[in-house]
Formats: sequence, C-alpha cells, structure tokens
Amino acid sequence: MIGKLLKWILPVAVVLAALAGGRYIISQRPEAPQFNPPVVPVAVEAIRVQPEDYRVIVRSEGTVEPRTQSTLIPQVSGQIVEISPSFREGGFFEQGEVLVKLDARDYQLAIASAEAQVAQAESALEQEIAQAKVVEDDWRMLGKEAPELGLRKPQIAAARAALLSAQAQLERAQVDLQRTRIRAPYEGQVLEKNVDVGQFVSPGTVLARVYATDFVQIRLPLSGRQLEFVELPERFRDDAQATTGPAVRLKAGFGRESWAWEGRIVRAEGAIDTRSRQLFVVAQVDNPYRRGGGDRPPLRIGQFVEAEIEGRVLPGAFVIPRAALRDGDRVLVVDDESRLQRRPVEVAWTDGEDAVVVAGLEPGDVVNVTPLAVAADGTLVSATIDGVAPAPSERPDRGAPAADRVATQEAPR
Repeated sequence: MIGKLLKWILPVAVVLAALAGGRYIISQRPEAPQFNPPVVPVAVEAIRVQPEDYRVIVRSEGTVEPRTQSTLIPQVSGQIVEISPSFREGGFFEQGEVLVKLDARDYQLAIASAEAQVAQAESALEQEIAQAKVVEDDWRMLGKEAPELGLRKPQIAAARAALLSAQAQLERAQVDLQRTRIRAPYEGQVLEKNVDVGQFVSPGTVLARVYATDFVQIRLPLSGRQLEFVELPERFRDDAQATTGPAVRLKAGFGRESWAWEGRIVRAEGAIDTRSRQLFVVAQVDNPYRRGGGDRPPLRIGQFVEAEIEGRVLPGAFVIPRAALRDGDRVLVVDDESRLQRRPVEVAWTDGEDAVVVAGLEPGDVVNVTPLAVAADGTLVSATIDGVAPAPSERPDRGAPAADRVATQEAPR
C-alpha cells in the first residue's frame, strides 16, 4: 500500500520541485538594461534677419520697336538715276539727305514751258491794261467818263486770271522737279530697300521702308500685382505735362554675351488688354545706335529684351530666400532653445530668388532656409547661422536628460 502511494507521490513531488526551481531561477535572472536613444538635432542652415529698405524690381519682357517707321513712295514718276551710299539695308542717313534721284529732264522742260506761259500771260495783261489806258485818255479829252466796256475791265480780269493760272502751273512744275529728289524725312536707318538704279518708278511704288533712330520703344506688359509697385507716369486730361517714369534696365543676349541698356518708362497705354488683363507700359531708350561702352552692339529693331523696372521702396522689410517660405505665408524660426517654431508672416513681394516680409518677423530672428520634408513645431536643430557653425558649447544636447536614463544592472551570481 505504501509502495503504491510512493509510486504516485514521488513523480508529483519531482514535478513540483522542478517548477519551483525554475520559478526561482527565473525570478533571479538579471533585468535587461533600459536605454533611451539620444535625441539627435537636425542640422540646418539659417539666417539672422534685420530690417532694411528694399527696392522692388519688376521684371517684364518685350520687343524693340522704332519710334517712327515710314514707307518711302515717290510722288512723281521717272527713272532712278542715282541712289545715296546710305540707301541700303542697315544704312544710316541724316534728316534731309537725298536718298534717291529720279531723271529730272522732263520736269525741267515742264518748268521752261510753264515759264513761257507765264511770260505770255504777263504780256497779254500788260496789253489789255495799255489799251484801257488809251481809251480812258480819249474819253477824258472829250470831257466824259469812259464806259466799263471801253476800259476793258472784263478783258483785264481774264488776263489776270490767265496769269495766275500760268504762275500756278509754273509752281507745280517746280514742286514736281523738287520731288525727283527723295529726301530722308528724319535721321534714321533703312530697314528694307526695294529699288535700285535704272528702275522706272511711278507714284505708289514702294522705294524703301525706313525708321527713326533718335530713340526706340519697348512695350512691356505688367500684371495687376506688378502695377502695385510701379510709379507709372500717369497723365490726366488737365495735366500740362506727364510725370517722369521710373528707370528701366534692358538686357539682351548675343550668343554667350549679355548686354544692357538704360532707359525710362515714358507712358502707359490707355487701356488694359482684355485677353491677358495686363497693362502695357512703354519704355524708351535714347540714342540706341550710338557706340556704348566696350564692344556693346546697338539695340536692334525686333530684338527681344528682358526688362527690370525700378519699383517702389518697401521700408523696414525683411528679405529672406524664397525657399524659406512654407505654404506660401509661413516660415520656420529657430528659437532660443534651438527648436523650430512655425510662424505666419505677411509677404509683400516675391521674385525668382527673394521673398520680402513686411510683418511677422522681428529684428534678430533666426529663420531656417533648409528645405525639410517634415518640420514639426519643437524639432531640435543645430543651426549654422549666416554660414557660421555653432560652437561646441552652444550646440544642443545630443543625448537624453540624465533623469531619463536607466543604468545597466548586473544580476547577482
């Protein structure tokens, strides 16, 4: 009986002892070390902002156009017998210079004929006056007043009319002779030449197209946003003189070279373009064909140029890189604890590189300029300000606080 009881009790006791031993061993195992990873600050580039007076530069583009462009057409017919050396594409000419000469012999003969007719008319008038004088003297000797027909007043009037007609024909012949010399209407340059020596031309034949070179004009479109910052030379009906417009700098490229010309906005057009909702202003460059500094080429008609117009000055503004903006109207400011803080700002102007802030920043604020995929408020950063890295003593703590750390404990053996 006792043997059977031991047969059952001993295995149970062994199992219980094993469980107790295992539980004791487990309870005496060393605890795993707990360690919080250090907080690594994000390295960023930043700038310290200060207020300044910022002049807005409004950019536009347009094509160079002549001040005046004309088509030379003869008023008389004839064969071209001579042309000026300046009468060629690209040739410069002075005002009043003879560009084309037509054969003038027919018109010289017309003048001679008209002069003869004038002489005949003068002779006829003198004869009528002399005859009237004789009649008047005869009637006076008789003691009577001569009649109207006797004084030949109608004949004298007809002779005077014939003389005036002959003089008019002479003047017309002289004008036609002058018109055989086609003169330049102003100082300019030949754009297109259509005739040459030996060619017969008649009224309506296009000899050439020319344009003035005293100054050129460029139509520049401005949007409503850009117009806010440009002092336009507005002129009202009751103004005696228009105001002076802002300066403009025009740039154009020739191959790998880029050149610039200085000009001024002289007027704004009277209507806004209904398709683009833009207003065109006109820039003027004086003497574009005179030699400038260095090897700068002339400003040519039809050339495409980029324009930089001097705009208004924004006083006390903060200029930051455009890339520093977040969502268009926010920036990331690095506070005294080297943590990022998102701050709303008022942006008055932006261009390809800069953003001009007029509200939301204070002098001395440090603004992050590094693009960050995730930038939550409170993010710890290590900022390089204006290209100067922080000193070791100024760098934020790279590890967790000591109170948050748990030392490793070694289990007793």
